[in-house]
Amino acid sequence: MRLTRFTDVALRVLMRLAVAEGGEAPTTREVAASMRVPYTHAAKVVARLQHLGLLDARRGRGGGLTLTSAGHSASIGSLVRELEGPEEEVVECEGDTPCPLRSGCRLRGALRRAQDAFYAILEPITVADLVTSPTGPLLLGIGSGPPPDRSTPPDRPDRPDRPS
Repeated sequence: MRLTRFTDVALRVLMRLAVAEGGEAPTTREVAASMRVPYTHAAKVVARLQHLGLLDARRGRGGGLTLTSAGHSASIGSLVRELEGPEEEVVECEGDTPCPLRSGCRLRGALRRAQDAFYAILEPITVADLVTSPTGPLLLGIGSGPPPDRSTPPDRPDRPDRPS
């Protein structure tokens, strides 16, 4: 099983907001920059999280994003289920070309139990749990510098055609 990029970003946004200090209410753009994700993607995530009641988003001067109490106590298992959408089978046994083993295969059941175990392990974990030390202090320290320059390939960091 693999989480979608949307769910990954949503969890990171919630974690970042969970460690906001004092009256800090970062903007969507600031959170996107600190998480190193495109602003448009972060904006879609923020809209969904706001719709779910996990964060408040205020516009204008003095605005920004804040985590609600429901956001702090949100179950990661429930949240991942919600963001990932309807559960699909890990393997597709039906469809255009049905698997010839489907009537007697044990793999499908074993994978379903593994998927259920995945969610069961995440269920008791909350957003607040995810930001205890050492994660919380790390989250506070990220984003203080500009995002990496993705136009320079990692194997050639000092290209002569780019100003430093």
